[in-house]
Amino acid sequence: MRVAVLLLLGLALLEAEGRCFFNRTQEYCVCYRLSQDNAGSIIQCLAASVVEFQGGELERYVDFPIRDLDPSTIDMLGTLEIRKIIFGDLLVPEVLLARVLRFFSYTRVQEMAFESCSFLGRSSWGEMAGENLPILSLHFHNVTSAPLTGREQDFSELGSWLGTLQELSVTSSHVTSLPCGIGRVFRALRSLDMAQNSLGDGSLMPAFCEGAFPQLQVLSLQENNLTSYHGVCGSVQLLHELQHLDLSQNKLVASPSSSCQWPASLRIFNLSNTGLDELLMPLPPGLEVLDLSSNHLRAVDISLRSLKTLLLSRNLLLAAPPIRDYPTLRSLHLDDNLIAEWPWDEVKLLGNLQEVSAAGNPYNCTCAGAGALQALAATGCLRQGWPQHYACHSPPHYQGTLVRDVPTSALQCNRAVVLAPVCTALGLLCVAGAGWLAMARRRRAAGPSAAQPQGLHGQELGEKARRNPMCS
Repeated sequence: MRVAVLLLLGLALLEAEGRCFFNRTQEYCVCYRLSQDNAGSIIQCLAASVVEFQGGELERYVDFPIRDLDPSTIDMLGTLEIRKIIFGDLLVPEVLLARVLRFFSYTRVQEMAFESCSFLGRSSWGEMAGENLPILSLHFHNVTSAPLTGREQDFSELGSWLGTLQELSVTSSHVTSLPCGIGRVFRALRSLDMAQNSLGDGSLMPAFCEGAFPQLQVLSLQENNLTSYHGVCGSVQLLHELQHLDLSQNKLVASPSSSCQWPASLRIFNLSNTGLDELLMPLPPGLEVLDLSSNHLRAVDISLRSLKTLLLSRNLLLAAPPIRDYPTLRSLHLDDNLIAEWPWDEVKLLGNLQEVSAAGNPYNCTCAGAGALQALAATGCLRQGWPQHYACHSPPHYQGTLVRDVPTSALQCNRAVVLAPVCTALGLLCVAGAGWLAMARRRRAAGPSAAQPQGLHGQELGEKARRNPMCS
């Protein structure tokens, strides 16, 4: 039984000294270069939820006898809590893997990863025909193996299992092509990550042929050798369920006189760090998240009525895009651009968003410029980086000062508005005083008899004068 468990948990009969270490808090167990002499330490890993095997080569065990498991061993394997197994830095003969993989059907392992491994030779996978494994997520990172071209039959024999797989990643593994027939095996796959490989424009159309990856929703082609924006668009047209596409870190250009239609289902589009000097068209019309960060854009003039998140950090923008063109926008990122000031009418619209990030811009801290940012911060939408990453670039006497600390009160910024009423009142008082003074002088010059009663008060004075001979 012990031999069966060891085979199941990673072919861990390795040739050098090593042992296993179990972190009970994290339920994580890692084993380094096990040998037959110290393999007993693997027992402590049986209580883990994640087991990692590091180091060694398995070529000497290609002819190791592998028998079917007895019922008691099968029952015991079904009680293990292990959900994920990681194999790292291993030389794995493919023929040995083909003979052992079927034992995972007796476990509850849902995720398997191979990191920095080399798969040696080729094998027939006939023993796996019709086998269903509980593994739903499969990851390969920095691995080497025989080319995938011409291996459609091998994948077909694994079809019962691969047809239920939901998540697959093959990253940093020098993959240059993905044959059409292989893609058709992955009938239930939801997520495919092919980042950091060597896929070119000509390899995409066969990879995503009719019937390949029919349920695919998330596709990452980050950092490959793609150059044609419209070529990628045409290649993924048959992925009718695609919702998230990552083309970041490819140097994309528009193809002259070309047009295409992106899948209508596409909602998240990552074009960051693709060398764009201007926005490429067309864009998927139903986008909700668009990432254009780390490019060379100087302006963004598009209208996407359903867009909720727009990422434009690390570009050359002199101003924010017109917010009115994005009626459903909730999050806007404009860090590290060339924006100096925010117009007040834009600030009023930005205040309706849930999140705005605009740190690292060369702000002109005039009263209007600093006041607009302070007003935007007061709405609560300036979350990330405020106030420590919002500094003044000009005028010189405020250079390096946080925008938050720039005085923007009416007395300091709009003295004319404050002083105008005061000056007006003083002017009126002066005019009134001058008028009374002039009237008083005229009365003294004309004598008492020249004084004429005015209004109601004047009539009362006239009546008193008539009754009093002294005033006649």
